[in-house]
Amino acid sequence: MSRTPAERRPADLEERTPLERFPLWARALSRIPFPLWYAFGTVLAWLGEHVIRYRRKVIDAQLRKCFPDWDEATVARTRRAFYLNFVDVAVESLKAVTIDADELRRRVEVTGTELVREHVRAGRSVVLATSHNCNWEWTLLIASLELGVPLDAAYKPLKDEWADRLFLTIRGRFGANMIPAKRLLMHTLRRRKEPRAIAMVADQDPVSASVRHFTQFFGHETAFYMGPEAIARAARGPMMFVAMERTGRGRYSVRFEPLVESDRSLPEGGMVEAYARRVEEQIRAHPADWLWAYRRWKVRRNVYGGGVARKDED
Repeated sequence: MSRTPAERRPADLEERTPLERFPLWARALSRIPFPLWYAFGTVLAWLGEHVIRYRRKVIDAQLRKCFPDWDEATVARTRRAFYLNFVDVAVESLKAVTIDADELRRRVEVTGTELVREHVRAGRSVVLATSHNCNWEWTLLIASLELGVPLDAAYKPLKDEWADRLFLTIRGRFGANMIPAKRLLMHTLRRRKEPRAIAMVADQDPVSASVRHFTQFFGHETAFYMGPEAIARAARGPMMFVAMERTGRGRYSVRFEPLVESDRSLPEGGMVEAYARRVEEQIRAHPADWLWAYRRWKVRRNVYGGGVARKDED
């Protein structure tokens, strides 16, 4: 008999192994051709925006917060594009169950991988920091295929054990070694002499983090995870940014860009600052591709200079 999330030991969330085989229903749905899924997705996006109104207040509030000069027509146009992109990412994540390497390479153009390999060949591990822009699930899959170096990737375990194991299986399909985010620093320290790429998505609100870095983000004081910087300093290697752009429906380009070299003279928070600036730049260039449905400003600085989480209203 399976245990409820409340009955599970906390360690269980960090000890799960991937499924040996995808369930039949997932494989069957994943085999539906892209054109049919995208046609269905267009309907789902309309329903999500106008009928279900999935987090519509959150999306509108955050768009206005970040782009106060926009008129209502621009907000509505961006919101509409976001819903369509959001559904496409869900469809493409399901397709990731069965997509083969050749098709993924046809759909995602990659540049800059040689920069990563040069660092690893020189004995330096590289932190690859990306954001919830476009399809971050496919970003990991194509990196696993194209980098040609060992790849560790941070993930946050899900409370549902079966769903957690399903996503571990999808994300590790092409060789990524999935590490719970809370264990990544210790994992990196233990393997300091084994150069590798270390990937993480770090633009969410650090609600559960004990250490946060506050900076200006779209003109507002915003908390960021210190994880990417802590990992880069522990590995004594550089941080690179992984930029994904949408070039068409189901088509992307991914660039591995230098962000911060291994510079011990940087002040604490310097690497996170560089990351935050690049994330904001990317969002401003393509606003509809970011994850606006996620409530980003839940953590506020308290009187002691730390951070306290608050619940925003939907």
